[in-house]
Amino acid sequence: MIEEQENVKQRGYTEAMRYIANAKDVLARAGMEDGHYKDRKYVRMACGTAYGGVLEALDTWLELKGIEVPIGRKSIKFYKENISKLDKKMTVRLNGAYDTLHLAGYYDGNLNPNIIKEGFKEAMEIISSIKPVQGASL
Repeated sequence: MIEEQENVKQRGYTEAMRYIANAKDVLARAGMEDGHYKDRKYVRMACGTAYGGVLEALDTWLELKGIEVPIGRKSIKFYKENISKLDKKMTVRLNGAYDTLHLAGYYDGNLNPNIIKEGFKEAMEIISSIKPVQGASL
């Protein structure tokens, strides 16, 4: 059982971190000018990709908690309803990632690096919650 959970964590964590690495690469292409990102297109792409990593991690987190995660498109309502029943801190993190990465970064194309940085920070907090135990025999 523990080995199976570690395998689930490893798969989810690896995939979520792949999204974050890709998002950071894309964000680097946005460039900086006068203390803000220059290219809204790359900021939006990076935030959307990072938010995808958050969703990958949340799917894994919910699976580990015994919640059946439907395949395919899920709404923010699905995540908020299920996570709020289990963990208030994770709900706060989800709201932070959703507001900064998905809404401000992806939809609005906010060029403020402080806001985007906070979104990535929230993403990493969520992803870290599924980090596998180092040295676990898989």
